[in-house]
Amino acid sequence: MRQAKAKRSNSVAQKQPVAIVGAGIAGIAAAVRLGVAGHAVTVFEAGPSFGGKMQQFELPGGYRFDAGPSLFTLPQLVDDLFRLAQRDPADYFRYERLDPITNYFFADGTRLTAWADAEKFAAEVEQKLNVPAADVRRFLARSARAYEATAGTFLHKSLHKLGTYLSADVLKALAALPGLGLLGTMHQRHAQAFADPRLVQLFDRYATYNGSDPYQAPATLSMIPHLEHGIGAFYPEGGIYSIARSLVQLAEEFGVKFRYNEPVQEILTAAGRVTGLRTARDVYDFGRVVSNMDVVPTYRRLLPREPAPERTLAQPRSSSALIFYWGIAREFPELDLHNIFFSADYRREFEAIFQDKTVADDVTVYVNITAKKTPTDAPAGQENWFVMVNVPHDQGQDWAALAAHTRAVVLAKLSRALGVELAPLLRAERVWTPPGIAADTSSFGGALYGSSSNNAMAAFLRHPNFSGRLEGLYFCGGSVHPGGGIPLCLLSAKIVAQLIDS
Repeated sequence: MRQAKAKRSNSVAQKQPVAIVGAGIAGIAAAVRLGVAGHAVTVFEAGPSFGGKMQQFELPGGYRFDAGPSLFTLPQLVDDLFRLAQRDPADYFRYERLDPITNYFFADGTRLTAWADAEKFAAEVEQKLNVPAADVRRFLARSARAYEATAGTFLHKSLHKLGTYLSADVLKALAALPGLGLLGTMHQRHAQAFADPRLVQLFDRYATYNGSDPYQAPATLSMIPHLEHGIGAFYPEGGIYSIARSLVQLAEEFGVKFRYNEPVQEILTAAGRVTGLRTARDVYDFGRVVSNMDVVPTYRRLLPREPAPERTLAQPRSSSALIFYWGIAREFPELDLHNIFFSADYRREFEAIFQDKTVADDVTVYVNITAKKTPTDAPAGQENWFVMVNVPHDQGQDWAALAAHTRAVVLAKLSRALGVELAPLLRAERVWTPPGIAADTSSFGGALYGSSSNNAMAAFLRHPNFSGRLEGLYFCGGSVHPGGGIPLCLLSAKIVAQLIDS
């Protein structure tokens, strides 16, 4: 066996070497934190490059796409990594705050713009939906209080360490929940706050930010709108992929080694602790291993001889996505970076996903157009459309048939809403289905966020950021605590780094 060594570019005393399985955003962020702290870090990536779901690609004709994540919130979590390394974030990575945030198209033909300024947004809601602006301001203020009361405990710390529950902050957070109206489900909370079903639908959609169902997910998730309407939504210069690219650059400056096209075949253990890992190329000694792979394939593939936490692995999966990448041969000035076209029956849409394990005949469609911010992402006078529908994770459905049917539904829906026949405008196309997501990113069933948050205890039932059985084994990424999405993946990396150096 041999030890993978990394060159250091700073003077910090070197600590115990660490291996990271997977170069997704959480794995990259963990590598940065551990590299800055003085560990020799080696990242093993099965694919030819970094990013995980945060990839980019081009289609013929000059259309560039971010393959996966498209929304960027809490940019300070990225900035924190550069500041931790005593670097100026602006030297690596720049972003702008969005205004407007999202354009909404309702089934009845109503159009609404979600402005960044809360007062302006409230006035827009009052004008378009006849909901008093004061009701919107009150809801957003309560969302902010819920976030401030709970995020420090439930997102920034491990929920699986006793010490987390011995702080005054935890008791304060738990005591605040009833007064914030955060009992029941998300949908119940929103239906109590607003009489207009369109505004309820608008806020219910935030359940999809972690792949859940607003009719089942706990009302605590009603704090999510604060991320956009309180803190802000942002766009990175050059697209979402630039986040991963800039952090890899930072990691390499601190000696982190990235070994691409080298999938890990097994995490090696002996006497209740990690001893290293094996790839097709070699066997490596490591006393500490961080898995950024989805927790299910981590146990099933990489730890075949170790007992798996079956109750945790059996938790209901989050939703997946069916994504159409389209090169569109004209511009649509009524659209912006983020656009939502709602279904007429939201409850039926989520029943199809989580009960029937299929795709409804009427779906909500998200259209992301980065050419609105980066004109070179499409030819002059044209646009690059990332068109996404929430769907169930893969359980053997006929995805070829579902994709073909949904494509026709989406084209008809968008054509009606925009008053333009879209099919003749398509110049390039690629489709990403749940089985494709699973194969390309090692996400179990293509579930984008690991397990769903469809019950009040879901946060506590997610896999912890460490192994309770194997010393030296840690976990980060969207399938473990605190959850999926860019901000939570970055926080999982922070928690792991703290655990390793505690």
